[in-house]
Amino acid sequence: MDDQAHAARTMWNCLHDWWTMVPAGRRSLAAADAAIRQARKEIDWLGVLPAQAAQAVLKTYIQAWKNCWEGRAGAPNFKARFRSVMSVDVPQGRDLNVTRVHRRWGMVNIPKIGRVRFRWTKDLPVGKRANADNRITGARLLKDPLGWHIAFRVQTREPKPVAHTGPEVGIDAGITVPLALSDGNHQTHDAWKSTKDKPNTWLTEKEQAKLLCLERRAAQRKQHRRPGERTSHRLNATYDQIARLHARAKRRHLDWQHQTTTGIAQQYGTVVVEQLQITTMVKSARGAVDAPGRNVAQKSGLNRSISQEAWGRTVGMLTYKLAQRGGTLHKVPAPGTSQRCSACGLTTPGSRESQALFVCKKTGCGWSGNADHNAARNILHLYRMGHALIPAAGRAVVRRAKRVKPTAAR
Repeated sequence: MDDQAHAARTMWNCLHDWWTMVPAGRRSLAAADAAIRQARKEIDWLGVLPAQAAQAVLKTYIQAWKNCWEGRAGAPNFKARFRSVMSVDVPQGRDLNVTRVHRRWGMVNIPKIGRVRFRWTKDLPVGKRANADNRITGARLLKDPLGWHIAFRVQTREPKPVAHTGPEVGIDAGITVPLALSDGNHQTHDAWKSTKDKPNTWLTEKEQAKLLCLERRAAQRKQHRRPGERTSHRLNATYDQIARLHARAKRRHLDWQHQTTTGIAQQYGTVVVEQLQITTMVKSARGAVDAPGRNVAQKSGLNRSISQEAWGRTVGMLTYKLAQRGGTLHKVPAPGTSQRCSACGLTTPGSRESQALFVCKKTGCGWSGNADHNAARNILHLYRMGHALIPAAGRAVVRRAKRVKPTAAR
């Protein structure tokens, strides 16, 4: 399996090298296909990769350039051996021959590998359940620090969802309270909390101690490596152990996010969130040499906490899960939601007494409560007042990546 993944990565790099060297007038899908066929003839070990998987590499590469030209992503580049995800595509569903062995395991046919057992975690249209409208059309094999995984591509016909008649709710994303809801039904992961001795939220204390030991071991072994010398096998083994712990923490966080967002999508018909510029929020406070920053260590810890919560991924999950159930997700401007009082509607300096406490300083109000709950109520109020963000002329706004010229300028 690893040989096929390395061959697919090499095929991508050869294709990218050919694409950048050939004049623009000679670049075409047919010419690229001919170049791939010629490379498979001249380089013997590229034959480990099935022909259909090689065609999938070409299709993915062409799509990467289309995404670049339309401003959705940057230009494709070479894939490094240790910094790229190892993957192999099986674009033909008929080659898989998926069968279910029993409740927990299934068997799949991988080209040039044979029959492989996999863990059955979701219902798939196989056997009598498969038809023209509900069938497996392909799969992708992915490798992470925990091992190989297979993701099936399924084509299914679903009826148009009925409009969700559930209530409206505003959600404020935070760190102490991950998801604060305007009706008080806050979503937290109290079983997984970060402490001074356990900075990673999704690891147990024993796993965190092991991670610290491995990081110290890696730093010690790295000191004995000379400049330009290749990384030793022992150091690579230590790096693999560290990566497995991080992958385990990410998997736990993903599981919590899926369960939480599914429950919200089932219960509420309209969900309102803030339009957060997360990339700007996690910028370093280091500053420059002539103007050094302040509280750099505190800001660095805050940035790590924000990155661990993965707010953008949570919003993405809510978007498609609400659409599947007939609900809608709206975004409102973020400025002022944490300082405004949700009871009287005024912003009074000093009302945000601490990270968790909000006490309105306006005479005659005095409302007090959780600051995140107050922000969630303000978010829902902005939506009800008609301040939801709407793209220009009702169309999706196309944003170009930095340093990428528009298509007309090429």
